[in-house]
Amino acid sequence: MLTIEKLREYGADVDEGLARCMNMEAFYIGLVGKALADNRLPLLEQQIGEGDLNAAFETAHALKGMYANLSLTPLTKPVSEITELLRSRTKTDYSPLLTEATVQFDALCNL
Repeated sequence: MLTIEKLREYGADVDEGLARCMNMEAFYIGLVGKALADNRLPLLEQQIGEGDLNAAFETAHALKGMYANLSLTPLTKPVSEITELLRSRTKTDYSPLLTEATVQFDALCNL
């Protein structure tokens, strides 16, 4: 079961996330649960693999906003880096950042 304590141990800035949710723990936990149900991280990997950097930027930007608003810091960091590279449509090897994002997402799912 997802708890504030587990999120804090994961590295989320729980205090900041709760502040955005008017300190309503159940609401915050519910939003984190919705983020865990979101399937756009595999979509981002697919879009990058296909070379569709425009669509990948849109997906990465949406994920960055969602993760940052929930203060899921370990997940926000690699997705933010991907977003900024895609903003300038940089053709590079995104696999290390995608791997880090996936590892962090999986760790969050396993809380």
